[in-house]
Amino acid sequence: MKQNVLSLQVPTTAGEWTNIAKEFYIQWQYPNCIGALDGKHVQILPPANCGSLYYNYKQFNSIVLMAMADANYKFVFVDAGSYGRISDGGVFNSCSLSAALTGDNVLNIPADSKLPESDMACPYVIVADDAFAMRRHLMKPFCARNLTNEQRIFNYRLSRARRVVENAFGIMCSKFRVFSKAIPLAPEKAQTLVLASCCLHNFLLRNPTSTAQYISENPDPVCRLEPVAKQTVRRANNEAIEIRNNFAKYFSSPGGEVSWQMNIFN
Repeated sequence: MKQNVLSLQVPTTAGEWTNIAKEFYIQWQYPNCIGALDGKHVQILPPANCGSLYYNYKQFNSIVLMAMADANYKFVFVDAGSYGRISDGGVFNSCSLSAALTGDNVLNIPADSKLPESDMACPYVIVADDAFAMRRHLMKPFCARNLTNEQRIFNYRLSRARRVVENAFGIMCSKFRVFSKAIPLAPEKAQTLVLASCCLHNFLLRNPTSTAQYISENPDPVCRLEPVAKQTVRRANNEAIEIRNNFAKYFSSPGGEVSWQMNIFN
């Protein structure tokens, strides 16, 4: 049901993960965050004899680009090539990153650590939207119904960090015009092109000089790729729920709050 998947090298040492987490805290004020995850449709021309495999809910043919970005818009994981009809969660559940997160810590994610200016210890987490199933190392927002102030603040803080991957998609798509229309290639070649674009994107972010030339003056580029459909996800386990609640408490505490977060109530 799934094409061959191409992926970038994921960090595999505790030091690499903690360096990413430090940058997320400095730039986006989300501690213990090791990546922002999201999925997008990359439009392709209808492949011959493929039926509805690539036909998505937006009514065009596509392959799915699933990616995780660090705090500086670099991709640290990319999965390209899944059928367009599959949901975000479905793509993630079948990719190598998902398997690594549920295994015996093959990625060497650091042990739980105390949040800044707090005695509360939390795991290192990936931030995502509500299309994904929440896990110990994967946080998503509270459902947007009858939220407490604490929960609304958590959603805001998570959204600020998660926006990094949206911006990464936006930067890449604004520079590589191949994403502006349907790619006229077979799915296997299209996924190779997508991965090559992600690699070039990372290369152009390799140092401050190259980054300044690559990123436009607009710091918040709009991603024109369509989001992947959400799926019905099962209820998170009690441990994941407790972890999210702890982050929510922290973001509303004197040690974890930021001065502008109350603006969301205005």
